[in-house]
Amino acid sequence: MQDLNWLSGAELSKGYAKKKFSPVDVARACLAQIAKHDGAINAMCHVDEKLALEQAAASEARWSRGEPLNPLDGVPLLIKDLLLTKGWATKRGSKTVDPNQPWDQDAPSVARLREAGCVFLGATTTPEFGWKGVTDSPLTGITRNPWDLSKTPGGSSGGSAAGVAAGYAPLSLGTDGGGSIRIPAGFSGIYGLKPSFGRVPAFPLSPFGTVAHVGPMTRTVEDAALMMNEIAKPDARDWTSLPYDGRDYMKKLAKGVEGMKIAFSPTLGYAAVDPEVAKLVKKAVKVLESLGADVEAVDPGFADPAACFRVLWWSGARALLGRMPDEKKALLDPALADVVVQSMAITPEDYFDAVKERGALGSQMRVFMERYDLLITPTLPGVAFEAGKLSPVDDGMGKWVNWTPFSYPFNLTQQPAASVP
Repeated sequence: MQDLNWLSGAELSKGYAKKKFSPVDVARACLAQIAKHDGAINAMCHVDEKLALEQAAASEARWSRGEPLNPLDGVPLLIKDLLLTKGWATKRGSKTVDPNQPWDQDAPSVARLREAGCVFLGATTTPEFGWKGVTDSPLTGITRNPWDLSKTPGGSSGGSAAGVAAGYAPLSLGTDGGGSIRIPAGFSGIYGLKPSFGRVPAFPLSPFGTVAHVGPMTRTVEDAALMMNEIAKPDARDWTSLPYDGRDYMKKLAKGVEGMKIAFSPTLGYAAVDPEVAKLVKKAVKVLESLGADVEAVDPGFADPAACFRVLWWSGARALLGRMPDEKKALLDPALADVVVQSMAITPEDYFDAVKERGALGSQMRVFMERYDLLITPTLPGVAFEAGKLSPVDDGMGKWVNWTPFSYPFNLTQQPAASVP
């Protein structure tokens, strides 16, 4: 019973059906794991033990009657502190957000998982407004990697990744505007999926615009598929969302890769990759070849779009924070405040040039993917670095994007992308 917190959501569902254990048992095991380890890891900015146990008891009653709402009924969930959750203050990792206001709405993904009967354990840490690829903020301090507390778990969904990796819960929700699901999934050794833009409805829409996606972060691909079956359901509040297609994400999990045509780009043509990382990725690709995939080493053929991404992202920061009163700006993460200062130099011409460049990149990648089922790259060019640093190089404020060269291009193109351990 002490290991219930380490079971996957799918395993929990099967155990509930066979009455091997109850959702209350599982919720208590997860809460105990949080209490034991989060003082060191700092992945949680809010734990709601009362709500979790109430939801678990209600789920237990449904399972005992043989009337679960869903396969995820009673499965514990962590929610990134950028996603509205009814009854919790969504502080977005910032001292500038007033917690004393009505918190009476769930974001679409949160609403769907509440309807499915998930047990809400609490909210996970994020850098301020999810602005960077590591997880620390003036509000919540430094979040650490559970595999090595001196290292970062990545970000901005670092709390969600660290919590799942540390056994707090099998399921978590993250957001990804430049790699924020895939970076911490990579550093924390879990699975993270950035679905196609609009596949998972969002509300309110990210201030950083049409690069921001919502997706699952789990220890198993199967659990992510179970989550996608729920969070991809429609929500009219997101006018940018894709039409609901009703697909079952569990359906093809066991199909395998035989006959798939896979493009393998070790560097995307421009990234410098740690030799050990490159070796391990190549080894993983050989496994896919042994399973019958047709793998071709090929680069998509675009130059590093970091400058384009930076103009669009910096402009979002300016729109969000540029008109904030000076006394509030003083409360911001100093590096984020510096981004806002830098953003003031961006002209309308710069912005529309970046939009045009983004469009060309999106078209190029759509055409490229007509020839392949998948494109494989490393998730990250290196390994987890020291917690509290902005990037592995810490080269000032202007180049923090460049250290994740495999993530932000596919926010620009809005394509689905996953980090697979």
